[in-house]
Amino acid sequence: MTMKTRIETKLTEALAPRRLTVVDESHLHAGHAGHRPGGETHFRIEIVSDAFEGKSRLERHRQINAILAAELADRVHALAIRAHAPSESSAET
Repeated sequence: MTMKTRIETKLTEALAPRRLTVVDESHLHAGHAGHRPGGETHFRIEIVSDAFEGKSRLERHRQINAILAAELADRVHALAIRAHAPSESSAET
């Protein structure tokens, strides 16, 4: 299973997102800290979930980081996260 698939599966199971996009951006970081041959080190996550209603940006990021703790301890060096509740106008962009 690829790291992208692991991330998608774990976030889907934990947060039942209305929308989830996971992009492996490792190729953009070749030669930078944390990059490894074969990639799967740098990811961009965009997620919209009811689980984020009433939570601050920091709480949302902490929740995602906790769900992906094993991946962050393994190969994942960096996550760029955009996490929204469905009620937020930016959630639809």
